Amino acid sequence: MSIRKAGGDWEPMLLGIEPRNCKVCKEGLYRNKTFLSGGWSRCSRCDEFVHYSCLASGKVSFLKARPRICKTCRVAESGVPTSAEANTPVAVGS
Repeated sequence: MSIRKAGGDWEPMLLGIEPRNCKVCKEGLYRNKTFLSGGWSRCSRCDEFVHYSCLASGKVSFLKARPRICKTCRVAESGVPTSAEANTPVAVGS
């Protein structure tokens, strides 16, 4: 009698596989997309996985900034106003 037979019936572990999506471009982090384009990395601010191409650029455009920060965190950090905020009129005192 083998150990497996003595242990009784067992079900294979069917863990739910949740696909991860990039926070910046909302596309899947799958090997077929990221294999030749640099893969993915984790943003050090929001702790989310993003494509390597979705990381903020450093001093040279093809090199990425250190620490690794995604483009959305970089925009939020720099405080650049969005298009809706930029179009609001400002009252000028006389």
